[in-house]
This record gives sequence, C-alpha cells and structure tokens, in this order.
Amino acid sequence: MTRVTRDFGDSMQKEAIHLVSSDVNFVSGRFPDYQIGANNIIIEPEDNPRVPSLKEIVAKETAQLLEQQKRLSVRDLADKFEKGLSAAVKLSDESKWREVASLDRHVLLKKLRDVLDQLRGRVAGRNKDDADEAISMVEALAVQLTQREGELFHEKAEVKKLATFLKQAIEDAKKVIEEERAFAHAEIERARTAVQRVEEALQEQEQMSRSVEKQELEELKKEIREARRIKMLHQPSRVMDMEHELQGLRMQIAEKSVHCIQLKKELAVMKKLEENKSNLYELEGSESLGSCLRIVARTGPAPDISNCFIQWYRTEGSKKELISGATKTLYAPEPFDVGRFLQVEIVLNDERFMATTTSLIEPAAGLGSYVEALARRPETEFNVVVTQMNGHDSLSRSIHVFHVGKMRIKLRKGWSTKAKESYCASMQLCGVRGGGNAAAQSIFWQAKKGLSFILAFESERERNAAIMLARRFAFDCNIILAGPYDRPPTETSQN
Repeated sequence: MTRVTRDFGDSMQKEAIHLVSSDVNFVSGRFPDYQIGANNIIIEPEDNPRVPSLKEIVAKETAQLLEQQKRLSVRDLADKFEKGLSAAVKLSDESKWREVASLDRHVLLKKLRDVLDQLRGRVAGRNKDDADEAISMVEALAVQLTQREGELFHEKAEVKKLATFLKQAIEDAKKVIEEERAFAHAEIERARTAVQRVEEALQEQEQMSRSVEKQELEELKKEIREARRIKMLHQPSRVMDMEHELQGLRMQIAEKSVHCIQLKKELAVMKKLEENKSNLYELEGSESLGSCLRIVARTGPAPDISNCFIQWYRTEGSKKELISGATKTLYAPEPFDVGRFLQVEIVLNDERFMATTTSLIEPAAGLGSYVEALARRPETEFNVVVTQMNGHDSLSRSIHVFHVGKMRIKLRKGWSTKAKESYCASMQLCGVRGGGNAAAQSIFWQAKKGLSFILAFESERERNAAIMLARRFAFDCNIILAGPYDRPPTETSQN
C-alpha cells in the first residue's frame, strides 16, 4: 500500500508538471514575487520599489500641462500636446500588454485550480488539507487579479479620454497657429507696403529738394550778377575812398576823446589846486590797482612827515571809510579800493593837510578774466616769501607755496605745512598797508587768532589775484574776508 501511494504521488507530480509546462504562457518568464504569511495571507515584498500606477502618471502629466499652459506659447503648447499624445499612446500600449498578461494569468490560475482539484481527489489525509489550502489561495489570487483588472479597465478608459482631449487640443493649437501665421503674414505685407510708400515719399522729397536747390542756386547767381553790375555802375574806387575817409575820421574822434579826458583830469587837478592852495602835499603814482601811491611835497622843500600822524581813507561821495593800519607815507591800493577815491590826512604841528586822488582807482587790465580762469580750479598755488610771522621779521627767505582753495587756505614749505585753516569769521586777508616799495606785492593774512603772516608775491598781479580769489571763495562759504576793522563794500554801501 505504501508502494502504491508513492508511485501514485510520483505519477501525479509528473502529470501536474507536464500539464502546467505545456499549456501556460508566461509573459515575464517567471512567477510573480510574493510570499504567503500566516492564515494564507499574501504579503508583497518590501524591497521592491513602488511603481506608480497609470492613473497617477496621467494625473501628474495633466497637472504639469495645466501649470505650464499660461507660460507656453502656441507652438510650444502644440509640441507639449503632441508629446502628451505620444505618452498616452504609449500608456495605452502598455495597458494592452497588461491586459494580455492578466488573461494569461487567469488561464494559469484556472489550470492550476483544476490540477489542484484533481490532486485533492486522488490524495487523502493531511495532503488533502494542503490541497484545499492551495485551492483557497488560488481563489484568493483570482479575486485580487479580478480587482486589478477592474482598475486597469478604469485607467484604460481615462487614458482614452485624455488621448481624445489631447487630440482635440492639438487640432485647436494647429488652428491657432495657422491663424497667427496668417495674421503675421498680413502684418508683414502691410509693413512692406508702408516701407515702400515711405521710400517713394523720400525719393519724391529728395527730387523736389534737388530741384528747389537748383532753382535757388540759379536765382542767387542772378542776384550776384546784378550786384556786380550795380557795383561797377557806382564807381567802386570812390566807395573805397569814402571808407578810408570814414576810418580816418573815427581815429581822429578817438584821439580827440582821449585828449578830452586828459584835459578834464588836468582841469580837475587845477580846480583842486586852486581850492587847496594852502595844501603843501599831493599824491604821486598811478591811480590804479597794482601801483603805489606816495605822499610828496607839492612845491619846494617841505618838512619831514615820516614821524607825523598819517591816516589813509576810502571815500565814495559823502561817505568816508578809515583804512586801519594805513599810517605810512606809502600805500598800495587793493581790490576793495577799486571804484573809490583815496584820501590821506596829515597832521603837522597842529595843522591838518589833506591829499586826494584826482580820479577813481581803476582796476588792473586783464585781472578780472585772470581771476575768472583761476576760479574754475578747485585750488590755486602761488609762490610766496614769508617776510613776517606774528609781527616778527623772518630771517629765512625761502620759497613757500600759498594754496587758495574753495574751502580753505594753506601755507606750506616743501612737505611741511605752516598753516591750514578753513574760511571762518576770525580769518583776515588784505594788502599790506605800508612797508616800502614791496607793499604792492605783499598781503597780510591772519589764519586764526594768534597766527598771522606777511607774504610777498612774485608780482602785483598775483598778489591782487590771490586776494580777489580768496574773498570770492570765502563769500561762497558765507564769510566776508577783509582786513582788520574793515567793512566790505556791501556793508559800506548800506550804511
């Protein structure tokens, strides 16, 4: 009995293997990877990566298309729809293959269940129970396969809907592309027509301008011929003689005017001499900026006035302004004196003598334009010699550099700086009032309280230019730069 059972089992095993291997068609070439747990529960392996379903892939692609629809152009959108259509076709093919695979699996499961039914009828005892469990497991697999087929059919229907939508979208995109293309061609044609019209108008205008220029040139030639004819008729030699005579008359009038001005000055001097016959002194020197005025005796020998009381004034009409520090027999006019009379008062043995300039102090020739050119620079340098510092004579006669800038004044020697101060109310700058023949080239500069210099320039022009430039920059900083106890012309005119 044991031998019969063993032979029967061997024959049944061979028959089962023969039946399965001859009828079943495996698509993948291997059994699916799964495990059977307790109570015959099928467990999917955890190490296999999760493959997204067809529905998830389609939903993801649709969301991406909707997001990019606003940013894409018509042509890009059509390309995107074509790619989506190809992807939908590919997914449809994959669903067909899955459907075929699912049919093969149904056939396999049916044949496997038949074999297990036959095997259960031929075995008994524990083997029969195992066969029943195997049949229940096959039935469970069939149920799961049926569920998956339902999902597959649903996904297939959605893919068909998406494919239809994509085809319609492609058709619409192609229509829009054709419409845009036709509109673009129409615009291009209109632009070409407009350009052609403009070119034709330009050519017509150019031809008209050429004809007008030619006509004007002919008329101008006619006028020139007529002018030449008239000039020949009116004896051009006589016209030239008249022009020479007019030029000579102009020169004579200019000479007469200069002579008249000189006579007026001499007459003013004679009147002042007649008015002040008792005055023993007068001013000698050019009455202009850059010169020196000296007190001299009018006629014959006169007493020495070097130790007498002397005071210089600026006068303008009835206004009289004291020039502080000007107490010497010699005085060099500075820019504040331009346009005013200068007057000196001499007290000798309880007698008072007055001497006044015969005309207003005139500006130096070319000094204004020179200062304007220097004012365009941020800083101007002058070579100077320090003759006094804080009232004491300087023994060194070395060259220093005097910087006049828009915001400050600086005095340096080589790399060392003697003084550097910004414009402020305590700063003073004026011409030297006295001091011999070099007064016209020297200035007094008080950088701050307790620090003052007397600087000698290379020429009278540079001395006056430095004073005017520094006062202009200081005025831009709301500072009135003047000498000790001086009042600027603006204040003087108001008082």
